[in-house]
Amino acid sequence: QLQLVESGGDLVQPGGSLRLSCVVSGFRAEYYGIGWFRQVPGKEREGVSCISSSEAAREYADSVKGRFTISRDKNTVYLQMNSLKPEDTAVYYCAAKRFASTGFCSLGVDFGSWGQGTQVTVSS
Repeated sequence: QLQLVESGGDLVQPGGSLRLSCVVSGFRAEYYGIGWFRQVPGKEREGVSCISSSEAAREYADSVKGRFTISRDKNTVYLQMNSLKPEDTAVYYCAAKRFASTGFCSLGVDFGSWGQGTQVTVSS
């Protein structure tokens, strides 16, 4: 069983930046693809970005392309968020999935292990 712990959420003004971190621990954690998701109360959870275990593949939602960057340093995955907008306000979760290939990641599948979430609020 994996454990995932997010951090880095905060209140930031529109146009500002934040970097979220997700520390993954557990058996063979380095072989898991990691995804970032976000959810606003009353709305469906939205996939934001994911990165494969080999870092060869990255995927971004259209709503964050060009503004967010996902990266990985062994078992810590970062989400650099720039040019933040009020509509980016949400609880952000990281999640892990063991894909068949270490060079593949997709937001369109079920992720089995989840963190507790970190709040990001973009407001002036």
